[in-house]
Amino acid sequence: MAKDIRIERRSGADLIPFITDLAHLRIQVFRDFPYLYDGDLGYEKKYLQTYIDKPDSVIVLALDGGQVVGASTALPMRDETEELQRPFIEHGYDLNQVFYCSESVLDKNYRGLGIGVRFFAEREAHAAALGGFKHITFCCVERPADHPRRPADYQPLDTFWHKRGYFKHPELRTEYVWKDLDDTEETPKPMTFWLKHDR
Repeated sequence: MAKDIRIERRSGADLIPFITDLAHLRIQVFRDFPYLYDGDLGYEKKYLQTYIDKPDSVIVLALDGGQVVGASTALPMRDETEELQRPFIEHGYDLNQVFYCSESVLDKNYRGLGIGVRFFAEREAHAAALGGFKHITFCCVERPADHPRRPADYQPLDTFWHKRGYFKHPELRTEYVWKDLDDTEETPKPMTFWLKHDR
């Protein structure tokens, strides 16, 4: 990792100074495939407020000087939305034993420096410090292989996730609704969960 990049875990009110920069970064990164998200600053700030309000949540920041160049969010599944909780409830999981790694966003200019590896390590360390979790999970959007906006050089992150100890669980699926770039209305997107067990 570049020596001048600081990785910090922040929770609660310590996040407040970073919320606007985080919202802009999320909009920038999620415009790219596979999310193609047509973001809104007001919505993003409201979304990020969850991590200020929930005492067991964490945002791992990547800082270049005072600039936020990356961030990774996480919180216990018991504090998440019904859409995310539902597949776990249906398959008999105890929500109190599931820790959810929400998203990671990283400026293109800072990729390939090991920051993504640190994001997973720091979120897992936060879960371990809280205690009581048997499973750590995240979900990703499923796009068809022939999607018209799929870049020719696009590489899924499956191998990276496998190296971190996560495995895809097709039985754990949900949907999220957002508006894709150039679309006129929101549409549901299938999301599949990956899990790391027995911490």
